[in-house]
Amino acid sequence: MSKLLLPVLLITLSTFAACAQKKDPKLDAVKFAGPENKKSTMENKKDTATLANGCFWCTEAIFQDIKGVETVISGYTDGNTKNPTYEEVSSGNTGFAEALQIVYDPSVVSFDELLEIFWKTHDPTTLNRQGNDVGTQYRSGVYYHDENQKEKAEYYKTSLDKSGAFDNPIVTEIKPFNEFYAAEDYHQSYFNNNENKNPYCKIVIRPKVDKFRIAFKDKLKK
Repeated sequence: MSKLLLPVLLITLSTFAACAQKKDPKLDAVKFAGPENKKSTMENKKDTATLANGCFWCTEAIFQDIKGVETVISGYTDGNTKNPTYEEVSSGNTGFAEALQIVYDPSVVSFDELLEIFWKTHDPTTLNRQGNDVGTQYRSGVYYHDENQKEKAEYYKTSLDKSGAFDNPIVTEIKPFNEFYAAEDYHQSYFNNNENKNPYCKIVIRPKVDKFRIAFKDKLKK
């Protein structure tokens, strides 16, 4: 969420628009498993995923759209201080990553599918960077809540690398979940609440959301 000047935003818009027209078949070389739909054993069961893939203003708007996702909270994870503020995290000195805490229904959307969307909607090959957002707070990470999530994350990361899905090696860190702090209220549902107020939403986030909705139209909430 860098404070970008309008010329930089316009360049970013043209980049996103160009990307939205392209489909890279290499990214489909790895198949991600869907939900098991064992309703008799999974009824009313909810799971949690904690993912970091850059600016949470952008990533939150994507995961809120997914069928089976019940809540998405923007916040901070994997740091070394208590109750961090946005300003402190943005300094890059706290160790925290901007992240999402996602509560979902695994009978509708699997952790595998969330990982697919995670890896296909950001660049997991750039260390501590997403586009114009630079710093450790923008790193790519999967913070697993159990061994099953760990195994899946490691399996797909390895499979994507072996398939050549990306031109460079994936640098996504896979670590055990430690703690998560919700970001300040004004960060929550930022895109939904500010699309017509902040040019960043229209120029940077909207093209990314539109690209996602085209690529994953079968996974969207009605």
